[in-house]
Amino acid sequence: MISNAERMAKKKTLVDDRIAAAQDERGVLLVNTGNGKGKSSAAFGVLARALGHSLQVAVIQFVKGRSDTGEEAFFRQQARVHWYVGGEGFTWETQDKARDARAARVAWSEACRHLADPDVALVVLDELTYAFKYGWLELEEVLSVLQTRPRQQHVIVTGRAAPEALRAAADTVTDMVMEKHAFTAGVKAMPGLEY
Repeated sequence: MISNAERMAKKKTLVDDRIAAAQDERGVLLVNTGNGKGKSSAAFGVLARALGHSLQVAVIQFVKGRSDTGEEAFFRQQARVHWYVGGEGFTWETQDKARDARAARVAWSEACRHLADPDVALVVLDELTYAFKYGWLELEEVLSVLQTRPRQQHVIVTGRAAPEALRAAADTVTDMVMEKHAFTAGVKAMPGLEY
């Protein structure tokens, strides 16, 4: 019978071998999706990491309409960050679908500018998946732009219900699962934690 220590040593060897074999240096496409909390927060953690390496970054928000979030206030103070709030708020707050679609197209145009710039090392497309769900953007057009971006550029897409074609195109997909949320217990969203 193999011991737990031997099993862990074997796993470590396998992981070490994979790390040693990985030689390709290129930008990756990450998708943070699912119904759990933390999709955007995880992306902003990577944003902070990129800034720590003195990289140029861009954030394009597709749904959020508010401009008082802690992450925006902090990251706008950083010289290497371009931050664009392109949303009109969540769709259940508006009955103007044409306005929402126009806002998404303008945000996508802003995103394309950064996705074509080799000096931008990381582009966060926050809540982009809603643009597909509500038919504001064509998935094929977005995938085409993502596939032709500069070779070293990383992209993180966040939002619930990422389409299967986007998942398939991604290098890394994380599906956030909600086990429990304070909101269901009546705790309201508070600054510093939720925004």
